[in-house]
Formats: sequence, structure tokens, C-alpha cells
Amino acid sequence: MDLQLADKTALVTAASKGLGKAAARQLACEGARVAMCARSDLIEAAADEIRQETNVDVLPLRADLTKQEDIDRVVHATLDRFNQIDILIINAGGPPPGGFLALKPEDWEAAVQLTLMSAVRLCYAVIPHMVERGTGSIVATESYTVKQPLENLILSNSIRLAVMGLMKSLANELGPKGIRVNTINPGWTQTERVDQLMEARAKTNGTTPSEEIAKTIASVPLGRMGTVEEYGRAIAWLASPAASYIHGQALFFDGGLTKSSL
Repeated sequence: MDLQLADKTALVTAASKGLGKAAARQLACEGARVAMCARSDLIEAAADEIRQETNVDVLPLRADLTKQEDIDRVVHATLDRFNQIDILIINAGGPPPGGFLALKPEDWEAAVQLTLMSAVRLCYAVIPHMVERGTGSIVATESYTVKQPLENLILSNSIRLAVMGLMKSLANELGPKGIRVNTINPGWTQTERVDQLMEARAKTNGTTPSEEIAKTIASVPLGRMGTVEEYGRAIAWLASPAASYIHGQALFFDGGLTKSSL
């Protein structure tokens, strides 16, 4: 299928590794120009890798998504280089694991800045440009836990629901202006973040990460974790003109893990 991305520009955040890098890579593979940002200097190596693999124009940028000035700088640099932003992929590292009593109010405040306010700030920076052009696609990466909360992830369970409310509200507001807004909600996918969670579970339960992975896989109807390549293909399609009538939706990339029928 032609995703019609050859003349498009995508901005992908938290893209030095994991899901963000997978999204940037697949969008580039489909022919989109890509600006990608992250706090880590790994962003340069990730961009070089994608550039060599796809032979498209890739712009790496260092940025902290909790800082408005960094987000503004990333958006301005993307527009200076490519003159347009057709696709915004909102992605951020997940808040740390922990139960309620193990966390402090300042942990909540930091998680709100990272998960919710980064999305808010990105939207304020990019949406006016999309409104002016009368077109655009926004996809936020959240989690299957918005429907099925996961033990020991109270920060993520709580704050990602706020982002879902933001995205659904923006879909209602921006649809008439030609801008599509959706979310993708991964279940267990083979990333560094999942490695961190498996290690935390093993420490809590007195097991090993391998044992925790085996228990996790047993709960997935497809019998395995997803891969970052599969995730990349899913989000690239959702963000692309090939999904032009998909709007205001929450796509669950979870191998059937979510038990809800709604």
C-alpha cells in the first residue's frame, strides 16, 4: 500500500530509541522527511542510521520536552529546514514505575510535565501551523493501560488518560479544520522501557526478568510481544493520508491483550 508520504514532513519526539525511533524509521522508509528529537545525544546516531537506510532527509535535534523553549526551537528548526509539518508524532518516555505510597507529590508533578504537558506544549507549537495550511495529522503514543491499568504503574495509568482526553477533545475541535487526531496504544512491545519494567517486577516479586517476561507473554492472546518494526508500520499508516478517514480513534497495538470489547 502506498501511504502517500513522499512529499510529507513528520516531526517525531523522543526518537533516539524504542518506539519513537521505530516511528521515525518507518515514516522515512515510506518517503517522508523526518525531524526527530530527544534529550540524549543518541539522537544523532539514530538519525544517521535512518538516513543511511532510507536515503531521505533526516534532521536530528536535541530537546527536553518538559521545556517550552526547547519545543519551540525544535518546531522552528523543522519549519526552517522543511517549510512544513504534516505529521506530529507525540511520544515521551514513560514515568517511572511505582505504587502510590512509594511515590511523592513531586513524582506526580514531574510525570505530568513529561507525559501530559509535553503533549500540550507540542500541540500549541504545531497546531497553528497546521491550521494555517488546513491539513495535518497528529498521533500520540500512549498505552493499552488507558483501558486496563497495570499494577505498579500508577503514574502512567493516571496521566495517560489525561492525554487521551486531550487528543479526543482536539479531534472534535480540529477535524473541521482538516486536521486528524488519533492515538496509538501499545501493549507489550520489545523496547528498553519494557526491559526496565520487567526488571522492576522481578525485584518486587523476587523473580528474574526472564520469568516476568514469560508470565507477561502468557497473558497476550497472540502469544508474544510486539516488535518495534510492527509498531512502526502501524503508526506510519495511522499518521498517513492512507488513513484519511480515521479520526478521533484509539488504535490498540497489543496483540489482543486488552480485554474490553469497547
